[in-house]
Amino acid sequence: MTYDEIVELLNTDPVAQDLMKARIPMRLAYVAKDGSARAIPISYLWNGSAFVINTPTGWPKINAFRANPRVAFTVDTTDFPPKIMLVRGEVSSMEVRQGVPDEYVEASRRIVGEDRMEEWEKGVRADIHEMMVIRITPTWVKVIDFERTYPGPSRRPQQSST
Repeated sequence: MTYDEIVELLNTDPVAQDLMKARIPMRLAYVAKDGSARAIPISYLWNGSAFVINTPTGWPKINAFRANPRVAFTVDTTDFPPKIMLVRGEVSSMEVRQGVPDEYVEASRRIVGEDRMEEWEKGVRADIHEMMVIRITPTWVKVIDFERTYPGPSRRPQQSST
């Protein structure tokens, strides 16, 4: 799958679109500087061409991304049948921004919820003075919904017993 095909899928697939709008964090996997695997929940945005995450500067994952920019993540539901978006990609850029980036606020809005957003944002803006804006370019994607993508047993054609 080419990058253009991946972008087209992410921008048009209804399951991917629903998952990216849901109150579900990205479960990001990466390799730490000591070589061990890490997986963390983190808020994110899809900007139409890359996934954007944010983190305070100086956090260990920044050096890990510099050493090995390859990452993988899932965004998935917990109900049945599950809906799953699996992505592999590379950290393609990291940029230090003063204050709290708009991308961080918007990504967090889905997770925090509108009812708590004002108080949350006030606290974050008081505590954080600089953040790293990180873009992840997808290199592979699979969207699974177990209805359209993987039909269950009741939707499979019956095999003849003769």
